[in-house]
Amino acid sequence: MMHFAQITTGRETWDARASVGRHRHDQAYVAIVLSGGYEECGSRGRFRVGPGDVLLHGAFDAHLNRFKTGETRIFNLVLQPLERPAVSAGRVADADGIAALAERDPAAAAIQLREQFTRATHAPTDWPDLLATELLKNPRMRLGVWASAHGLTIESVSRGFGKVFGVTPAAFRAQARAQNAFFEIVGNRSPLAAIAAQTGFADQAHMSRATRTLTGRTPTEWRTSNPFKTRTRAAT
Repeated sequence: MMHFAQITTGRETWDARASVGRHRHDQAYVAIVLSGGYEECGSRGRFRVGPGDVLLHGAFDAHLNRFKTGETRIFNLVLQPLERPAVSAGRVADADGIAALAERDPAAAAIQLREQFTRATHAPTDWPDLLATELLKNPRMRLGVWASAHGLTIESVSRGFGKVFGVTPAAFRAQARAQNAFFEIVGNRSPLAAIAAQTGFADQAHMSRATRTLTGRTPTEWRTSNPFKTRTRAAT
């Protein structure tokens, strides 16, 4: 059985300079920063966050975290299991108030979060960040062409990206493609072969292997267990 890191609604505290290696959750959730700050490098890109910032994670997102000086407090609010937030990051005016409400009434806190949420703009700060952003926009992008266009070798791109994101750009691209396919599989009734072609796979069998690697289950198993009751939707 595939192992996923557990995530539950509630508070968590991290010591200064702590780090968490790349891991994946099988549920969607929101991380609300109450104090301190950290850098997150994951399936949705690279973000540096502080008090009042919010990071939104879709089901089967992967990421690593590097915490700053001083203690960091976060409140995690779990969303619908197969939800795919339409945005990645933003801010709220009263992070502590939302956290306190979530401890009594998570559903009411989710509504309050939506009402307060302001989407954050994301501007890449270096080439690994830029590459992640462009791979998310176009998972079919050829890495060698991108490296050459930016005056880099493919070897240096692989090493440098891996140091930041904890995974090679080729693996990052493969995971992005698999996630796109997964949410199409559970979100509509299109034929699996059509979804495979649409999301850049060689064929349906290739997509099936990638989906199983990402989620632990094949497209057919997801279709059987999820009869289109959990339509993917925005978290904000």
